[in-house]
Amino acid sequence: MSTNTAALRVEGVTVSFGGLRALNDVYCEIGKNEVVGLIGPNGAGKTTLFNALCGIVTPDHGKFFLDGHKQDFPRTDNLVDIGIARTLQGVGLFGELTVLENVMIGAQHLARTGLISAALARNGKDENRIRERARVALERVYAGGLADRRADTLSYPDTKRVAIARALVSEPSILMLDEPAGGLGTQDIEWMNLLIRNLSAQMSVLLVEHHMDVVMSVCSKLYVLNFGEVISSGSAETVRRDPAVIAAYLGTGA
Repeated sequence: MSTNTAALRVEGVTVSFGGLRALNDVYCEIGKNEVVGLIGPNGAGKTTLFNALCGIVTPDHGKFFLDGHKQDFPRTDNLVDIGIARTLQGVGLFGELTVLENVMIGAQHLARTGLISAALARNGKDENRIRERARVALERVYAGGLADRRADTLSYPDTKRVAIARALVSEPSILMLDEPAGGLGTQDIEWMNLLIRNLSAQMSVLLVEHHMDVVMSVCSKLYVLNFGEVISSGSAETVRRDPAVIAAYLGTGA
């Protein structure tokens, strides 16, 4: 169960929307430099849990621990301050901006100090600082050569790289990836797997993903949700053989 050394741990997370209980008493733990996957059938509660962890949804009940310290569930505007960054399932790039400008916008923790507006206004030293951070983030996803391209000229796999770079520019300790392999072909999925493994050397990674070959390849631990509850957790092999998981995906007749 719980460990004080976990990068992130939540206990008893319960979320209701009107009369519908989307999550019920959910436990989840992410170790430092660990890749953890959230999986489950459609409507199982994966996205709701993901959103609760990054402030989009406020739980009715639950406890939130960061590096072993209990605190309130985060708000979207303090995610970067506590070292959490996430990507969006829909990528969400600004097509009329360059790749570099899109990544610069990801430095949300600088926005409140005015540095983002300075960057967009081309204002000297502050802009250069953010620009350099953005270039480093692009290099980390092997997309440095795309910096001056308009975002709306990119291939879909390249937009995925840029979206991850935009999250990395804030130098998070916990990176949350929402379906990173969605829409990718076999070769690009192999690249994504390698990238996630490389990133886990510097940070913890939590991902929601439907591609089972991805989660089985990169995740050291899985949590399986169904009808808002964790029905199984553990290594990929443990989860794969769990009768409750087989029933959830294939039906009890399986």
